[in-house]
Amino acid sequence: MRSAPVLLKDWAPAPSVFSDAAFTRRRWLRSLWERPIYALLIISSLIAIATTVGIVLSLIFESIRFFDKVPVTEFLFGLEWHPQTAMRSDQVGSSGSFGAVPLFTGTLLISLIAMLTAGPIGLFSAVYLAEYANKNIRDVAKPLLEILAGVPTVIYGFFAALIVAPLMRDAGGFFGVAISSESALAAGLVMGVMIIPIISSLSDDVITSVPRALREASYSLGATQSETIRSVVLPAALPGIVSAFLLAASRAIGETMIVVMAAGLSANLTANPFAAVTTITVQIVGLLTGDQEFESPKTLAAFALGLVLFVVTLGLNFTALRVVKKYREKYD
Repeated sequence: MRSAPVLLKDWAPAPSVFSDAAFTRRRWLRSLWERPIYALLIISSLIAIATTVGIVLSLIFESIRFFDKVPVTEFLFGLEWHPQTAMRSDQVGSSGSFGAVPLFTGTLLISLIAMLTAGPIGLFSAVYLAEYANKNIRDVAKPLLEILAGVPTVIYGFFAALIVAPLMRDAGGFFGVAISSESALAAGLVMGVMIIPIISSLSDDVITSVPRALREASYSLGATQSETIRSVVLPAALPGIVSAFLLAASRAIGETMIVVMAAGLSANLTANPFAAVTTITVQIVGLLTGDQEFESPKTLAAFALGLVLFVVTLGLNFTALRVVKKYREKYD
């Protein structure tokens, strides 16, 4: 006998685990787990923001107290830095001088030497790794280069104080040039070696992200590899390379240990790289070290210097981020 035909209206799907009731229950369980995670993320973000705001406010408030004792013009444009010694109730100290121009010039001098050292080496190594090196060489050379970023800065300071500075002093004596045993040149050279991985790694990432079509278009017009790199790749990667240099400069300005051990503590107003100079960060450490009277201008000067350093590094980082944003919008 022939069975009765099955009509479409008589067909019904089997019960599914994805029914409305099951879906609602799964969504409720998921939200039950997501709520504490969401709250944890919000709390973590608020802690980070509150910490940043607290640091900035502490710098501002203590700097205001310092500027109540020392005029802003004297601090920003004064040419002599002899901070007042901390005073107790049974002591009398000198008034001191708080002209920070020697600190600004020393910081800029050492940072400039560091950037002149790290800039060409970092950029050229990035070009080699991105454009010329084969995969085997790149897999070995890039991690070895980035090991420099993991070396503690105190090790660089020992290297500068024990090897680079005496070597430069002896070389200067051989050529009849007076080079101090604690010089801006020694500190700047070693600091430049320290920031090479920053420029090299960031520039390498930027160069490798340039679209391959730009290179192929240049090759199709008869350009050589070096011409393509010089006229196509580097101009296309220029915003990212500039941001790498700005971030490296920010890192150099904030360095302390290398300067302490290689450049000394003398606040000399000079542009001579062979002389001993000091930086803002070194003076901050010196002002807050030891048994100090917190209400004295000497201690409060550290917060004013910290505020200046914060504004400078914030400006450099903000500029670098703006450049990176422009670059990403162009090539994403």
